[in-house]
Formats: sequence, structure tokens, C-alpha cells
Amino acid sequence: MSTLLAMFVLGLAASTFGAIVGLGGGVIIVPALLLLGPTLLGMKIDTAMAVGVSLGTLVCTSFTSTLTFVKEGKADLRSALFFAISSGPMSMVGASLTALFDPDAFRRLFGYFMLSMVVLLLLRSRIKPYQGKWRYVRAYTDADGTQQEYGFNALPALLIGGLVGLIAGLLGIGGGVLLIPAMLLLFRFPPHIASATSMAVIFVSALFGSGMHIIRGEWDWLLVLALAPGALLGGWLGARISRRIGSVLLIRIMCGALLLFALRIILT
Repeated sequence: MSTLLAMFVLGLAASTFGAIVGLGGGVIIVPALLLLGPTLLGMKIDTAMAVGVSLGTLVCTSFTSTLTFVKEGKADLRSALFFAISSGPMSMVGASLTALFDPDAFRRLFGYFMLSMVVLLLLRSRIKPYQGKWRYVRAYTDADGTQQEYGFNALPALLIGGLVGLIAGLLGIGGGVLLIPAMLLLFRFPPHIASATSMAVIFVSALFGSGMHIIRGEWDWLLVLALAPGALLGGWLGARISRRIGSVLLIRIMCGALLLFALRIILT
């Protein structure tokens, strides 16, 4: 019972935080499984297994959070579709590569990249907005009645979606760590729309990626089922909490989460 309770708390905490900022929660689940496996579960969990279990948990998190965001009118499913078209298949590619090489060098390089994204997000207000024309334009009216326009072109969205899927399948982190900065900096998504739409894309990436890990045998149904109840509740709870957070504070929380994630993978 104590182990099941610990897994529930882990799934709840990771998924609640992940849904609030649109990262998914894999940044917490993967290292937790790797570090706590021997003491908490009495077994050593390798990287491929941890990634597979994390992606399975992300399916639950992103499912309930996306449903909640859709009901609140926050998730832009049409935009999510463009990213998901390439993120789904590429997550399968990433999943198939997880056990084929030592990802330490890639993780550190990606960590330094994330540090640069944090700096850009903090300087977001000083960066000159993209002046080109978007093929697909969206409009969003915030709680104050201010209307904001954002948009994207198909090719950049597909390319970024592919990278998101590759990272999701390879590292089991959902891909929001790349998608969120791209949405905010390149396509000028409002913060709440970015986090909600990210969760919809993560659902597709996690679904495809976890499917590949099941095929490869890098999967543990008992671990996924133990984490699932907390993840389902956390996805819903995180989406509910997110709507109570202002845009400026949400950006700061995102930056803090990305900074902690970047430092962790660089230093470990």
C-alpha cells in the first residue's frame, strides 16, 4: 500500500505541475523512476523502461488536461493538428532509438539549448515580433477583452512538431520543453493557449511513443497502472489551476520549470 500511495503521489504531483505549464510531467517522472526504482520498487529501472512508462503516464495526463482545456476554450486543436501530424510518427522514431545509444551527450546539449530558451523567454517583451505573414492566423480574446493574433506557417509547424516528437520519444518528457518556447517566441501564442495546445500535441506524441515502447518490450503495465490514477487526476487539476494564473506569472513558472530541467540534465 505504501508503494502504491507513493506512485499515486508521484503521478499526481508530476502531472499537476506538467499540466499547469504545458510540459506534461515527464521531466519529473523519468528521473524519479531511475533514482527511486531500487528503493521504492525493489528493482532497477533502465532508461528505456523509464521513458516508456513515462510516456504511458503522459497519455493519461494529457488526456484529462486536454479535455479540460477544450471545455474552457483554451486548447487550439486546429493548430495542435499541424504539430501532431509530424510529432506522432517522429515520437516512434525517438522511442526506437532510446536503447540504441548513450543519450548523455545529447541530454547535455539539449540542456544548454533549453538554457538559451529560458533567456529568450525572459527577454520576450524586448524581442521584435515576427513581421512576416502567417498562412494560418488565429485570434484569442483574453479575460480583459484584449484580442491577440497569433499564427504559423505549415512547414515550420511540421518541422518543430517533428523535433518535439523525436525528443518526446527519446527522452520521455513529452516535448513541451521545445514546443512551448517555439509557440511563445516564434508563433506568438498567448501563454495559456500555448500550454493548453502543447498538452494536446503531447497526447499524440505520448500515444505513438508509448506504442513503440510496448512493441519493443520497454514497458511495465503495473508501473503505468500505478501511476495512471494520479496522472489522470493531476492532468485535470493542473488544467483547472492554470486558468487561475495570470499570463505573466505563467511565463515565469514556465521559465523556472525549464531552468530546473536544463540544470538537472546538464549536471547529472
